[in-house]
Amino acid sequence: MRIAKPLLLVSTPIGVVAGIYAGYRLAGGLVFLMIMLLGVIGAAAFSIVHTIRRERREEQAAERAAAGAAAPGAVQGPGREPPV
Repeated sequence: MRIAKPLLLVSTPIGVVAGIYAGYRLAGGLVFLMIMLLGVIGAAAFSIVHTIRRERREEQAAERAAAGAAAPGAVQGPGREPPV
């Protein structure tokens, strides 16, 4: 995996560009549909990654808030003073 990930990260965009060029040479106008399909797939992937990262941030914030509330000297409820 140490070699495979960087290799895939470099070779995939190169392969996509080469495929678009070959598609243009063979079918011309259909490349527009291919590019639109790539855009839709890219937007879907971005949406999924964005949602996962947002939910992780929310979970971490909730965990921090729960840990902060359980800390000694923290306010345990509305209007209550911490112990002295």
